[in-house]
Amino acid sequence: MQDSDQQTLCKLGERQMTIRVLAMPADTNPSGDIFGGWLMSQADVGGSIIAVQVSQGRVVTVAVNEFLFIKPVFVGDLVSCYAGAEKIGRTSITVQVDIYAERSRDPNTKELVAKATITYVAVDDDRKPRVIGPIEC
Repeated sequence: MQDSDQQTLCKLGERQMTIRVLAMPADTNPSGDIFGGWLMSQADVGGSIIAVQVSQGRVVTVAVNEFLFIKPVFVGDLVSCYAGAEKIGRTSITVQVDIYAERSRDPNTKELVAKATITYVAVDDDRKPRVIGPIEC
């Protein structure tokens, strides 16, 4: 991990882009809208990237504390997750994820479409909680 990445992780609440993906027709529900579960999975992946960086190892999702759907996502939208650690405990990391969509019909428009707060726990090779080592800032 580079020094600048480590410094970003030390600033609780500061977000960085963790994932960017195009919403495709296969991601739709029977009504043709992007399925909410698909968006939730993107948030979980994006949040876990921060948790892995902070814990410097494997993590598991233990809670979706909050998930707010603010605006719909459409086929062709470019979805970006910006995530940052909100709280770092002894074995857990709570991450805030802000999800934006760049609309395919207006590529200059980036709208906040969802927000999530997700808690991860650092685990060892036996999938038991492990203590998160000190983060050098």
